[in-house]
Amino acid sequence: MKRFILCLALMLLAAAARAQLTIDITTSGGRQIPIAVMPMAGESRQPQSVSEVVGADLARTGLFRLVNTIGISPIPTEPSEVNFGDWTARSAEALVIGKIDALPEGRVEVRFRLFDVARQAQLASYSYVVAPAQLRATAHRIADLIYEKLTGDKGVFSTKITYVVKRAGRYELQVADADGFNAQSVLASNEPIISPAWSPDGSRIAYVSFDQKKPIVVVQNLAQGTTRVVANFRGNNSAPAWSPDGRFLAVALSKDGLTQIYRIPSTGGPAQRLTDSTGIDTNPFFSPDGQWIAFTSDRGGSPQIYRMPAAGGPAQRLTFEGTYNVAPRYSPDGRHIAFVQREGGRFRIATLELATGQVTVLTDGTLDDSPSFAPNGKMILYEAQVGGRGHLAAVSGDGRVRQRLSSAAGDVQDPSWGPMPTN
Repeated sequence: MKRFILCLALMLLAAAARAQLTIDITTSGGRQIPIAVMPMAGESRQPQSVSEVVGADLARTGLFRLVNTIGISPIPTEPSEVNFGDWTARSAEALVIGKIDALPEGRVEVRFRLFDVARQAQLASYSYVVAPAQLRATAHRIADLIYEKLTGDKGVFSTKITYVVKRAGRYELQVADADGFNAQSVLASNEPIISPAWSPDGSRIAYVSFDQKKPIVVVQNLAQGTTRVVANFRGNNSAPAWSPDGRFLAVALSKDGLTQIYRIPSTGGPAQRLTDSTGIDTNPFFSPDGQWIAFTSDRGGSPQIYRMPAAGGPAQRLTFEGTYNVAPRYSPDGRHIAFVQREGGRFRIATLELATGQVTVLTDGTLDDSPSFAPNGKMILYEAQVGGRGHLAAVSGDGRVRQRLSSAAGDVQDPSWGPMPTN
């Protein structure tokens, strides 16, 4: 099987120096779409190369192969200037051209066009008027449109990720672009921060804080920078998961003895008990339609994945292979559950197809944890322990494409992939 590794730090050239995370991609087998992304006319005068970001976004999916554009002159910016024979000779199947024009009051217009080379047909044409500081975000939007046109699936380049960085005994909750750039610390503490979870609209993050010397559940409003304690009951308060409408959180509480699953308002309030077992029930996660909650329980003697109606009720066991299956996360279409499976002392990310019960192991690390689906369901973000430090990693649903996001910042833990942007 053909294997190769692309190091995006090399592709991003000077822009890589500003990255908080560098991304290595390993792809096994499968066809890649050869696409040429031309430098945009006028972008050399801007603070950000849009074409480099678009190319890097597409390349890291493992679904595209970037075609060499060196030697094409002059740079085409209009359909009439495209010599499709040049691109056929270079085996390109798709071509992206564009330009950036300066406008009054310091703004710029970014225009791009996408072509099918074989048909010599234009597939898309869009323009954006933005401030120069928004060029990187605009490049992600362009990559999203190209990805959707060529694959039929929504792109996730404009989404955010969150994770916890531990360094020098201090913990930071960070939010970054999906490619690891623009990392921002939204919370810092000398006490552990764990289990961050995005609200469905991306405006809030729930997490577990130990600032009060015990685990409590806190919700932070990202725009306002405000926090609200929503679960501070007796005992442990942990594992927050949002309902699809954002009105409730499923949490694991030990306030009545053994840890069980409860539902609380996302603004705080009384806790409604949903499970009543003789084991430990934890790691709840709502199905996308809000009808089910998947969770981990050892009620049968070993930790396994179960699901129950979202309002509580009889639970159905879902995993039967192995003696340790934990941390369930529904896929956005509700057809699969990602989870952590222990096999021979190694912890790996696996998926369960709910319709058939088929389990597929996707990773081969020694200590992989905290799976989180991309909002289009194509990739799963997770924590990979390497050399005693946590790194962010991602794997496609079929296991063919794997990414390693390396950071010099410290021990990276508990990643969570945010929702699609609302605008």
